[in-house]
Amino acid sequence: MRDLYLSRRFYLVIVILCILFALGMAAEPFYYTGMLSTAFFLVFLLIDSMVMFRPSQPIHAQRIVSDRLSNGDQNPVEIRCENRYPFPVQLEIIDELPFQFQRRDLSWKMSLDSGQARKLQYALRPVKRGEYHFGALNLFAHGRIGLVIRRFMFDAEKTVKVYPSYIQMRKYGFAAIHQKLQHVGLKKQRRLGHTMEFEQIKEYVAGDDRRSMNWKATGRRNQLMVNQYRDERAQQVINVIDKGRLMKMPFDGLSLLDYAINASLVLSYIALHRQDRAGLVTFTHRMSSYVPPERRRNQMQLILEALYHQKTRYTDANFERLSIFLARQVRQRSLLLLYTNFESLSGLERQLASIKALARKHVVIVLFFQNSGLSEILGTKPGSLRKIYHQTIAEKLIHEKQVMVRKLQQVGAHAVLTSPKDLSVNTINKYLELKGRGVI
Repeated sequence: MRDLYLSRRFYLVIVILCILFALGMAAEPFYYTGMLSTAFFLVFLLIDSMVMFRPSQPIHAQRIVSDRLSNGDQNPVEIRCENRYPFPVQLEIIDELPFQFQRRDLSWKMSLDSGQARKLQYALRPVKRGEYHFGALNLFAHGRIGLVIRRFMFDAEKTVKVYPSYIQMRKYGFAAIHQKLQHVGLKKQRRLGHTMEFEQIKEYVAGDDRRSMNWKATGRRNQLMVNQYRDERAQQVINVIDKGRLMKMPFDGLSLLDYAINASLVLSYIALHRQDRAGLVTFTHRMSSYVPPERRRNQMQLILEALYHQKTRYTDANFERLSIFLARQVRQRSLLLLYTNFESLSGLERQLASIKALARKHVVIVLFFQNSGLSEILGTKPGSLRKIYHQTIAEKLIHEKQVMVRKLQQVGAHAVLTSPKDLSVNTINKYLELKGRGVI
């Protein structure tokens, strides 16, 4: 029977019986004790086998997992088990995970009374986009006697897709839309001037800007009235993602490209809910994907599917070709969020002319990454000449990053130097800041 397994208790009893028979060679009472114990053992083994294998479907189990997972986030998975035996059982549950997780030791143990159903939950954190295939769900059950184990294999095979982080999209999007910014680390931006569109005249309440007072309406209604403004709408917000070799660098399991993809998904979601038009451009040595900036009902789905298929290349990004492409495709003044990375000042200087050309026509935000490893080196106390040398080099490289920020500002671009884990927050903050200042 391929579903029958012998437990550790079975082998322990066999060892004890062997010891009794060995002692029986020296003392006859041990021999008879061994014979009697063997008879009881065989009876219990027969009973245990019969009760465990008599019902056809005494255990039921089901894995519940979403049809898509969120990249870089903890995704919940639930397993439901039910005992239909007329007695309690002990279960060991082994789930066959997709090979991308490289985990073959994922198992749980639980006890179930007769007729009882229980749930267990665990979380999976994928770090690559693509298709993930779940295998079977295996349960190993034994009863009170515990000499034999019956395996139940449930056909729970399922293929799910790992998409860019839609969990982050919902988290930050909800906070930005409902003004709960401080809960997720976003900054509340103060409005400067009246560069926004007029929306309506309303009654004054405490906290309204007194500079917006409408005195004519106040005189007619005999109560304080103020003008209410809203952000200018239908502006174009385009996420531009560099897929070159420098974006393949890893951080906490994810590549820099994946951090850029997750941040651009969040920003597109917020921009669309603020009535702006969101678009997407990806490029390496040549142009890769282009989703024109629109505010259609299915725009988020188009952006999500485009981001799902992006992969890094082992070539350098061609910023000159990007500049020519955007000049042809994007005629209206837009906000361009350029996600890229520069590891040296000379690498940035080669691209400054193209970035300057973009900044003349559009509002350009260049988002690039700090090297977290350098900060860790500076945070340690040097104990040798080698470590002092390493810290000196780290200080030089960190200073270079600050010089890059100033160089970008000199050509008219906004620069955001950030750690990968803070990219989404800093991107949203910069977008809200520019909206509040009326720059876009």
